[in-house]
Amino acid sequence: MLENADLGKLIVRLTLGGLILFHGIAKLFHGVGFVESQLASHGLPTVLAYGVYIGEILAPLMVILGYHTRIGAMIIVVNMIVAFALVHMGQLLTLSQSGGWALELQGFYLFIALGVVFLGPGRYKLHS
Repeated sequence: MLENADLGKLIVRLTLGGLILFHGIAKLFHGVGFVESQLASHGLPTVLAYGVYIGEILAPLMVILGYHTRIGAMIIVVNMIVAFALVHMGQLLTLSQSGGWALELQGFYLFIALGVVFLGPGRYKLHS
């Protein structure tokens, strides 16, 4: 009963997709102004900010549902790399006040998404 890789993959998918989706929903309600400002500060076109809806709404839904899961997870990986590059590079080698990596949440999203790319959706998925 406790050895069920497919159930484990489902739990990982639901956790990753669900937690990232909250960020996307927040951007639906509050806009992408912060992302636009970060892009502008790096000399990039601000229209690229709308790509965050792909990385934080569409891709998490794909992962949650198990529909083209590896593609959705790879989009999340790219989304997180962009977030690291635009916002978090100054924190890359720093610790938080509690002693953990300052970017452990972002690192969690990045590396769990990368794991899902390699693991795939498991048995509990929408057929694609």
